[in-house]
Amino acid sequence: MDTPDHILIVDDDAEIRSLLSQYLVKNGLRVSAAAEGRGMWQALDGAKIDLIVLDLMLPGDDGLTLCRKLRAKSDIPVIMLTARDEEADRIVGLEMGADDYLAKPFSARELLARIKAILRRTRSLPQNLQADSAQYIRFADWVLDTTHRQLISATQVATPLNGAEYRLLRIFLGHPNRVLNRDQLVDLTQGKEADPLDRSIDVQVSRLRHRLGDDPREPRLIKTVRGEGYVLAVAVTLSPAL
Repeated sequence: MDTPDHILIVDDDAEIRSLLSQYLVKNGLRVSAAAEGRGMWQALDGAKIDLIVLDLMLPGDDGLTLCRKLRAKSDIPVIMLTARDEEADRIVGLEMGADDYLAKPFSARELLARIKAILRRTRSLPQNLQADSAQYIRFADWVLDTTHRQLISATQVATPLNGAEYRLLRIFLGHPNRVLNRDQLVDLTQGKEADPLDRSIDVQVSRLRHRLGDDPREPRLIKTVRGEGYVLAVAVTLSPAL
């Protein structure tokens, strides 16, 4: 029998913690809860957590600070919660390494759907490139640090990646020199529920090229194959040490 996924809810609102915990448990998940950062770290030390639902506004370290600290040591998926539906908050949250962002008020059903989608996306990453098998992935003049989710340049400058950038790059690195069409990339990065007409994957590829310093007019790393999709046209190697 499969072990239920373990979700950690970090929110200083006791009613929200209770309601979400009851709903998620009712739907087959295992749930732990904490009211602030100290409780979050204690829960992480005490059990294997598959995903964290993290409130932005917390006493002590806020959700952004906790997410940034978490990303320095762990690749656990994070859904950020906030009472403010500000685009700037969402962007900063994603830049800190959150995988998704949900504004309050929200339905428990929507949160459950997002949890399942993120867990499905996470597990669709190529198995041979899981972080526990190799911390560093080398390609061209770059190294991807899978533990800290950051790119390291040839001059040793480290650049953090947000959730979408990291997932997309891992997909390319898992299939070097293989053409991946848009449907495949959308499915691997966004899940089965994605809109088949969604063109956001092109925007994500453009942003990833920018991160890599890849000229969009004549890219040397992520090349466009007209009428088919994209290909990472470089060799990829794995390494346990930098």
